[in-house]
Amino acid sequence: MLGSNPHIKRFFFLLIFAAVLCSCQSVPITGKRAVPKIALVLGGGSAKGFAHVGVIRVLEQEKIPIAMIVGTSVGSLIGSIYAANPDSFQLEWAAFRIDRNDILDLSLVTSKLGLVQGAKLETFVEQTVKVKRVEETKIPFYPVATDINTGETIILGKGSLAKAVRASSAIPGIFVPVMFGNRMLVDGGVTNNIPCDIARNNGADIVIAVNILKDAKDYNISSLIDIIGQSANIMMYENSKVKLRYADVVIEPDTKGVSMFDFTQKKVLMEEGIKAARKAMPKIKELISKYQSP
Repeated sequence: MLGSNPHIKRFFFLLIFAAVLCSCQSVPITGKRAVPKIALVLGGGSAKGFAHVGVIRVLEQEKIPIAMIVGTSVGSLIGSIYAANPDSFQLEWAAFRIDRNDILDLSLVTSKLGLVQGAKLETFVEQTVKVKRVEETKIPFYPVATDINTGETIILGKGSLAKAVRASSAIPGIFVPVMFGNRMLVDGGVTNNIPCDIARNNGADIVIAVNILKDAKDYNISSLIDIIGQSANIMMYENSKVKLRYADVVIEPDTKGVSMFDFTQKKVLMEEGIKAARKAMPKIKELISKYQSP
């Protein structure tokens, strides 16, 4: 029988091996994923952060696959809501519900560490976002804060989502610092307002950064909170310049003329976010296309 002949068996084995080898070689090896890992980095800037909502709406409409979100200060607030439930309509609904009084719980008995407790902000996140822990968000989420004792940038990758947002948003001098584990934390913008480097270090292939502090000017200074807040804005504006070098695309909505805690300009800011994102869309699509090319 032919099947019992060892020479014929060897011949068929070599034939099959050659076919498999050829089929493997016909597949180009590019070293790239089929879909690039895209990070969305949302910077701080208080009320100007409503522009982030408009940017996210456009990215979702254009079906840009966001693989991770990194956020500082108001970027962590908007980022947490969307990372937990990637639905821009629900994000807009939540954003329109945010009021100045949801953020600023000024205490009559002022703490020596800050004018605002921040408990209202934490409660707002708890009531708005169904996900309770950072590590449980649908899109991997990295809120950023600063250790006020050591000056380190801290990535809050685990633990209470609401408390992480509160810590990331605790502007020094205005908000009381937040104890998170054994660390005393304040606003991430002190050290890293647009943490593009963190996105890159966590494996992002393409980094899209949203800078809402393109212009740090503010001529509406009329209170101690305004002075402290504008000082923080200038600090964040300056340290953002270095971190933006890690971004592939920088989206910069026009937020000039909006003060730190001006919650009356939500619609305008969202529209500016939409305009800036649409302007950046050709470059984003070009980067994705180039990444996927052999």
